[in-house]
Amino acid sequence: MTITLAELAKQIGAVVVGDGTALVSSANTLEDAQPGQISFLSNPKYEKLLPATKAAAVIVGTAITCPGLNLLQTADPYYAFMQAVVLLHGHRRHPHQGIHPQAHVDAAATVGPGSILYPGAYVGPRAKLGRDCILYPHAVVYDDCVLGDRVTLHAGAVIGVDGFGYATHQGVHHKIPQVGNVIIEDDVEIGANVTIQRATLGSTVIDRGSKLSDQVAIGHATRIGPHALIVSLVGIAGSTRIGHHATIGGQAGIVGHINIGDNVVIAAQAGVVNDVEDRAMMIGSPASPSPYGRKNLMLQGQLPDLLARIRQLEQQVAELAGEPGKGTAGED
Repeated sequence: MTITLAELAKQIGAVVVGDGTALVSSANTLEDAQPGQISFLSNPKYEKLLPATKAAAVIVGTAITCPGLNLLQTADPYYAFMQAVVLLHGHRRHPHQGIHPQAHVDAAATVGPGSILYPGAYVGPRAKLGRDCILYPHAVVYDDCVLGDRVTLHAGAVIGVDGFGYATHQGVHHKIPQVGNVIIEDDVEIGANVTIQRATLGSTVIDRGSKLSDQVAIGHATRIGPHALIVSLVGIAGSTRIGHHATIGGQAGIVGHINIGDNVVIAAQAGVVNDVEDRAMMIGSPASPSPYGRKNLMLQGQLPDLLARIRQLEQQVAELAGEPGKGTAGED
């Protein structure tokens, strides 16, 4: 698709600064863009790349200027760029419609209209899929699990695997039957190789609009509130409650049986071991609220120097204690 900057700006809610008649037909990064392509700037640290870009135009914030370069100014450049990419490139086109012959849907399962199942996808007994779901190759929905409308499972995602539940008696681990299920609500996207455990009793729930990246593990009976963003390699133990609009960075770990509030941000590699209040930002392992978490991380890098200084001071104290009239170590 080829479109003028003026037409594109109208579609994405931007204002043209420069030549509105210039044409664009695709999108690219600031560094790789060529004439005829649109790019964007949302992170200020990349502003230095603006003068050198070859892009026909760049979508930027309302305060950004760059003489000689066509700009599309908008309050939310990242969202505007998303709209531009959809307009110019569209979403993924599937090679087939409906259920592929090499997918398996149990006779007791139901699949909503408009859903697409790739080869190797599996839907177990009594499982329910809503409308317009997408299951990529080898995505698995275990028995009795429920997916809402417009749920996407990427390759290798497993919904409803048994929860990690054992009763240890006289040194032997006895498996507890996991008789609950998983409920995934509307407009959730699950990344590749994500595992979501079914509840021992009741349901593990991923609420509407949440997005999980690849290789995330969700424990049994956990509930994740609406519109969460969970980055790769996060592990959340069982029976945890997470509020709406949580953002959890890569490799973060969260213990079970705690409550995490609304609009919480958990930094990458953080280890959360206690309840978290609304709107808190948690950093470090064990995680603590910012700015304390930031200070702790900074101090960790200074520990070798601090240790060397302490040893030097201890040596000086010992030398002073050994001088005539100064007493000896351990005396007042």
